[in-house]
Amino acid sequence: MMLLGLIGWSGSGKTHLLTRMLPLYRARGLRVSTIKHAHHGFDLDRPGKDSFEHRAAGAHEVLIASAARWALLHELEGPEPSLDDLLSRLSPVDLVLVEGFKASAHPKIEVYRDVLGRPPFWPGRQDVVAVASDKAIQGCAVPVLPLDRPDEIVAWSLDFLEPGFSDASVFWS
Repeated sequence: MMLLGLIGWSGSGKTHLLTRMLPLYRARGLRVSTIKHAHHGFDLDRPGKDSFEHRAAGAHEVLIASAARWALLHELEGPEPSLDDLLSRLSPVDLVLVEGFKASAHPKIEVYRDVLGRPPFWPGRQDVVAVASDKAIQGCAVPVLPLDRPDEIVAWSLDFLEPGFSDASVFWS
């Protein structure tokens, strides 16, 4: 299983890029799953729904199922699970795209826009293997990929993750 992360400051376009890349991986025949880290609490159901009432009454896990999908809600009573813990719960796929989890050691592409006025993550980090940006970045120690060309980012990433998988290696230097 290949693993690739997208990191960047809030508002940089991580989710937008991921949703543009995902169909391109699928078009190459890859089965892809995603993991998204949420910094704040989140809920998949709401008061008044049966699943919410099950959790509110103290259920440790609630599995919701229909003909179209299923979801398992698991209440945590200890520390936040690590990326490895979460990966072990996924069904086998060809590629997992991870949004967030900046502190984990997996390879990552940083989505960077200098208009946000925030410093880049890539300096001094071995896990940031490329930067996707809306403009060239002088002095960047890793490849800088054109943010508006998800097809080129996908080709580069597959060649990085599985050398020889893709014959494209288009990036700004």
